[in-house]
Amino acid sequence: MIGYVTLGTNDLAQAAPFYDALAAELGTGRMFEWPGAIAWGNAGGAAGVALMKPFDGQPATVGNGVMVAFEAKDPAQVDRLHALALANGGRCEGAPGPRGEGGFYAAYFRDPDGNKLNAFVMGAA
Repeated sequence: MIGYVTLGTNDLAQAAPFYDALAAELGTGRMFEWPGAIAWGNAGGAAGVALMKPFDGQPATVGNGVMVAFEAKDPAQVDRLHALALANGGRCEGAPGPRGEGGFYAAYFRDPDGNKLNAFVMGAA
């Protein structure tokens, strides 16, 4: 079971409002923070997301093929998460809509550092 996922940032102050907005829409907030790092989620709950400057002091880079997905409660929340991402410095990687079969509804976007993210719901009508 995954406890949390860490993504790199080169500017925590710029990136934090992006994740604050997504976390608020998902009904959570900051779980812990210290200089150079913030984590969002609920202790003892589902996996959280942490954002931090790399420990080795080198610039943060985007992993090719790496993506973190946020589970939404319904397609309307997927739409809101996508809109919040774009309004807070993110960029679109795929507008909200159905993908494939089986009711998979998703939107794709990147955070201010270029990390690829997704909001999705399974079994959407």
